[in-house]
Amino acid sequence: MRIQEEKDRRLKVERTLARLPDALDEVFRELDNCMKFYTEAFGTDAARLELMESKLRISIREQKDGQWQECGAVDVTAVPALPGFRIERAGQETVDVVIGLLPDDKLYYRDEDHYITMEDLTRRILDRTLFPKLKD
Repeated sequence: MRIQEEKDRRLKVERTLARLPDALDEVFRELDNCMKFYTEAFGTDAARLELMESKLRISIREQKDGQWQECGAVDVTAVPALPGFRIERAGQETVDVVIGLLPDDKLYYRDEDHYITMEDLTRRILDRTLFPKLKD
């Protein structure tokens, strides 16, 4: 019986790791929608979202003295060891979000001991960078 449990556990880990790139793409699409609203409100140069192989980078800029200058950034990196994402901002604590599989191959997201929605995840990624002067 324990052998079967271990086989099932390994299969689940393997399937979760296989979904990690797709999960990053899904987060990218959601963040891209958020960024469109932000750039419509504050200008097309106010923010940029880049998708790299296993990482997303969001750069925020403000106009100072007629020039756009970067004032904040956040990186979201796929971390197979979690498996999930690591959210990093300069000078702030790192946040790890674990992903897992539900029936029908759907994903769930967990921050510490709390299950979170995609909306919660996008807020954890963007809010402190896009709106640093607003309270949580």
